[in-house]
Amino acid sequence: MRDTWTGLPVQVREAVQAHTGDIVRAEPAPAGNHADVAGTLHTSSGRVFIKAARKLDEEDGAEVWSLRNEAAINPHVTEFAPRLHWTVETGGWLVLGFECVDGRHADFTPGSPDLKVLAETVHALQSVPCPPVVQMRVERRWATVAEDVSPMAGTTLLHTDVNAENLLITPDGCAVLVDWAFAARGAAWVELGLLLPWLLKAGHTPAQAADWAARFPSWAAADPADVDLFSAVFAERWRRHAERDPAEWVVLHAALTRQWAAHRSRRQ
Repeated sequence: MRDTWTGLPVQVREAVQAHTGDIVRAEPAPAGNHADVAGTLHTSSGRVFIKAARKLDEEDGAEVWSLRNEAAINPHVTEFAPRLHWTVETGGWLVLGFECVDGRHADFTPGSPDLKVLAETVHALQSVPCPPVVQMRVERRWATVAEDVSPMAGTTLLHTDVNAENLLITPDGCAVLVDWAFAARGAAWVELGLLLPWLLKAGHTPAQAADWAARFPSWAAADPADVDLFSAVFAERWRRHAERDPAEWVVLHAALTRQWAAHRSRRQ
């Protein structure tokens, strides 16, 4: 369970208010799990979306590390992401203050017009040079599952979590991609592989999801054997994750990755 704005130490709240002015109201974020506190602050100077994470004995835990990663990449992806306005680090906490975006979550169901927006966003993202601040290599995710994960390695900037909740559609039809905590570098087609389970969750069949991914040059050009390897290790990693953590969303994602891997194996 997340903490709330009022649960932050006074020292931290005062440091945030030095940037925002008086806090009129705090609205917790309804979803997400990569911060100890997340939500919208309604302030005397407007709205700001905050993410905050607590250090562990004055050291960075996973949540603090992910926020540092997101802060570092933000200046390089302002075409896609809400702007980071300020950073506060005090009292054992790291707090990021972002532009507050009005928008709805994208609809990935078959036939949705948002699929066109999704495709345009991913196409545009795959043409962005990967900035040097992105040090995480995506292939390391599967190093404990397969001896050779080099086919997933590369130099393309990957968001790695382009799901419907992370793609906001604004009232004027623009797309905003949020939550860059796990941005990484890797083979361009891996972004599509990571996205496929979200299409399955939205109601696509594996064949429909494969047809959708085929429009991307990076996916079409990928060696089928590399995609098969990725699909198998992707499913295996989530199977192990579900064994350790049987949370409903984890079990569901494991099932979706397994469904996609089964589709790839039947293709052989």
